Amino acid sequence: MTTWAMVFDLKRCIGCNACVVACKMENALPEDVFFTRTFVIEVGAFPEVRRVYIPTLCNQCQDAPCETACPSGATESRADGIVMVDQDKCIGCSACAVACPYDNRSQLTQEALDGSYFGPGQQAAFELTRGERWQAGTVTKCDFCSRRVDAGQEPACVASCPTDARIFGDRDDPDSAPSRLIRQRNGRPPMPEKNTRPNVFYVD
Repeated sequence: MTTWAMVFDLKRCIGCNACVVACKMENALPEDVFFTRTFVIEVGAFPEVRRVYIPTLCNQCQDAPCETACPSGATESRADGIVMVDQDKCIGCSACAVACPYDNRSQLTQEALDGSYFGPGQQAAFELTRGERWQAGTVTKCDFCSRRVDAGQEPACVASCPTDARIFGDRDDPDSAPSRLIRQRNGRPPMPEKNTRPNVFYVD
């Protein structure tokens, strides 16, 4: 059995946003839609102040509240832990977005799709590659680049990270890089009090 997980090494993240750009390109996302973001916080007091960069994305929760909240069955977890959204089933009610405690869902408006700065050419290339198109009115999110993963590749954000701050692998394999990091450096899930059992962890 395989359960895909991602670990963010906060000591390595430099806030370059290469991951954000790679995700945008991989998924041909409209201007206002992000599957991954990098937040910035300042730690310490003058003169000992430093910046910490905190990457975020869908946490692919094992007890996903978005899946429970979805009335149409559009949100469903795969056997490998990736939470998927079927746009053909999505009715755009945004119940999943409301239920997500991490604010990692985006609704696709027709205006956003029409105004995408990638233009119709990029959208056409995306549709040809993915065999699907974004549908206005539906809700979408990160799926760990499931097509890349199924083809034996890393998610685009992981492949593009210049400092290896994003570590991806099989959480069920005790010798995988994510498993070792979680074990050796006390990997912590985001907002554990929400009891969603995320497959995303942070080490610092």
